[in-house]
Amino acid sequence: MRSTAADIAADVVRLLTVRGETVAVAESLTGGLVAAELTAVPGASKAFRGSVTAYATELKHRMLGVDAGLLAQRGAVDPQVAAQMAAGVRKALGADWGIATTGVAGPDRQDGQPVGTVFVALDGPVGPDSGSAGGGKVQSLRLNGDRAEIRMESVRSVLALLLKELASEQTGNERAQDTERNGGF
Repeated sequence: MRSTAADIAADVVRLLTVRGETVAVAESLTGGLVAAELTAVPGASKAFRGSVTAYATELKHRMLGVDAGLLAQRGAVDPQVAAQMAAGVRKALGADWGIATTGVAGPDRQDGQPVGTVFVALDGPVGPDSGSAGGGKVQSLRLNGDRAEIRMESVRSVLALLLKELASEQTGNERAQDTERNGGF
């Protein structure tokens, strides 16, 4: 059975809290739903920095630092826009991780993209101490359903993207610690 957005959010908050790390959220089509899922988790204040709901395209540039030329050329529904939103909110709100959603929930096409076209992204720590490649990741989604279903699946997908990254880092760190304890490399 697939995990719900609430289950994934609880796991994300738990892992971030254990690691002493934080997350910030940049949202467009989800309009604050990602932040709502995270803040519904008891103890979220230890891990959640805040969010920017940049629904209007120009706010993606003004508030999140998304390249204005990119927005003018490709529109707001674009993988690079999603990546820049995640990096921008991470920087703007001083978080270890930034996650972002942009896409078309419907009922009409936007920026030449069909309904159900969604990009979710994350931006995270990079470097030798982070335990993973970190950096940025973007996932392209083609979702079916009505407006509400597309928005909720976008929430679930961006939280799952972050959870997968956190879990793989956790596993990597545990493997490294186990190898050190057992004298290996």
